[in-house]
Amino acid sequence: MAAFFQMIWQQVTQFFTTYNWITDTLDILSVALFLYFIIRLVRDSRAEQLLRGILVLLLLYAVAYLVGLTTVQYLLKAVFDNGLLLLIVVFQPEVRRALEQAGHSRGGISRFLGGLNSVDNAAHIDQWNKAIEATADALDILQKQKMGALVVMERGTKLGEIVRSGTIMEAEPSAALISAVFYNKAPLHDGAMIIRDGKVYAAACILPLSDNLQISRELGTRHRAGVGMSENSDAVVIILSEETGMISVAEGGELERNFTHDTLVKTLADRILWSQDGTDGKKKRLRRRKKSKEAEA
Repeated sequence: MAAFFQMIWQQVTQFFTTYNWITDTLDILSVALFLYFIIRLVRDSRAEQLLRGILVLLLLYAVAYLVGLTTVQYLLKAVFDNGLLLLIVVFQPEVRRALEQAGHSRGGISRFLGGLNSVDNAAHIDQWNKAIEATADALDILQKQKMGALVVMERGTKLGEIVRSGTIMEAEPSAALISAVFYNKAPLHDGAMIIRDGKVYAAACILPLSDNLQISRELGTRHRAGVGMSENSDAVVIILSEETGMISVAEGGELERNFTHDTLVKTLADRILWSQDGTDGKKKRLRRRKKSKEAEA
């Protein structure tokens, strides 16, 4: 027993004598931050269930190795040998979202490089304020007429492939125009409207549907499309339910519901116009969700 503890002590002392406090510490912190980022990325998403499946395969491979199941080992080894390619294919939506978030992080790299969706000048801010007010007013009109709507406010991620699926408009925003587009007998009502740089850029656009199984079954295709668009870009998506008249906002794969005219205007102004770090933004979203649930109760 004494020899065992002596061996452990020798290994510990050897570790600290060869440890470089600057480079090794930086290396460890970098790996820790990377793992933390991966955990945040896959938490509460489809990737979490996929990772559990991969762990099951690893456990099965270990059992096959111990028991001596040669054929099972061979098949699982073939899977693991191409593991990196399989991970990229399977986790493609999550990898894409992570790269987009890194490239369009507010106050981060995009700010340093001068992002394409900058709203630093007064004219651009006024244009966005006009679009936000027009959208909120249009939703009030559509609520009274019991009609639905799906509006995507583009930010850093350019939605060219989505725009090409619809009809280009490039019009000044107004409540009359937006509500007329979503009138249920209008030719452009079936689909999403894209607002770019504070202007109505396109309509009748097709959005990707979310694969998130945690979305309530009570929500229809319009909500699933809104969440899907927010998962694949940094856009802010506004959804008006045709059945309930409830206004919801999707951002970053999260859906918040039960907005009024005033809370919608304030929320859109906060998210489109004003920069905020991720922590502060997350805290504000949590507070808004809590207030929304209290209002529903």
